[in-house]
Order: sequence, then C-alpha cells, then structure tokens
Amino acid sequence: MLKNAFLTLLALAIAIGGGGGSVWYALKTQDGIGAIRIGSWTAFPDIGTQAADPYSKARVAREGVLALGQAEGLSFIAERDSDGELLKRQCAYEIEGGFPTARFWTLYAADRSLGVVETGKPRLAALQSYQVLRQPDNSVLISVSNRPAPGNWLLSDGFGRMYLVLTFYDTPIASSTGLSDVTLPQIVKVGCNA
Repeated sequence: MLKNAFLTLLALAIAIGGGGGSVWYALKTQDGIGAIRIGSWTAFPDIGTQAADPYSKARVAREGVLALGQAEGLSFIAERDSDGELLKRQCAYEIEGGFPTARFWTLYAADRSLGVVETGKPRLAALQSYQVLRQPDNSVLISVSNRPAPGNWLLSDGFGRMYLVLTFYDTPIASSTGLSDVTLPQIVKVGCNA
C-alpha cells in the first residue's frame, strides 16, 4: 500500500516537473512554435493576432508586454550573431545591411528579460531610424560596443548575454505575404574584451 502511494507520488512529481519544465523551455526559447527566422533574427508574426498559438499568448502574458498587431508592426529578436555564437555584452559587433521598408524602426540592446540594457550612462542602448547615418546605397552600418565608435554607435555595457531587438512600425512586412522577400542586416562579431 505504501509502495503504491510512493510510486503514484513519484509519477505525479515527474509529470508535473517535466510538464512545467517543458513549458518553461518553450516560452524561454526564441525558436518556437509560430516563429519565423530570417538570418540571425527571429519573429513571431502572429503574436498580436487572434491566430496566435497558446505559447505565444503565454509568452506575452508572462513578459507583460503589449504585442503589436499585424497592422502596427513586427519585432525581431537576435540572440546569436551571423556565425551562430551567442551575443555577449562584452563583445563588439557590427550590424550591417539594408533594412526593410517601414515608417519607423527601433533597435536596442536587451538583457534576458528583453528590457533595454542598463548602461549606467546618460546614453541609452538604443537607436531609431531617424537618427542613423546611411551609406550611399541606403544601407546602414551600426557599431555595437561599450566603446564609442564613429558613425552609428549602439552602446552595450556590462557582461553576460545580450539580445538585439529590432522593431519595425507601420511596415508591409507585418503581413504574412511580405515576409518571404525580407532580408535583414547581418550581425558580425568584431572582437571581445577579456
């Protein structure tokens, strides 16, 4: 009798622990159900719509963010550079290439909670489309590092993991038909501080 109760409790513990762990992993990973990947960037285009899958809805509820609808825009998150290595705040990167058509876009360095990285300096770890310098071919080159750089510079200070969040507002790529032709800028590692 005691053996059966113990085995029942063990089975419940494994089921609840395994189920909870798998849900936590599914909500924490950037590659999941409903995700699309373009280079290093990942987006969930259905996250602010009625067609959103349950995991996307749970991710929005857990993070406490206001999801953009398809007519409003689309957010892309990068956790790895173009070589597949995790982004680190102590490393320097260059974001290079063209940006899709949008009325406005923002780019910021984020911590694990996808909030803007605290720099402890007056300069935010964020840029937006109206303040960047463009190349003659309309592409953009952005330096991401903790040291000032000429041209477009995105401050990333501290140590540990980093994410880059690129959000396009009022853009045709938010519709499902616009995502097939989209190219996003590459993230190239320049070097790291010890």
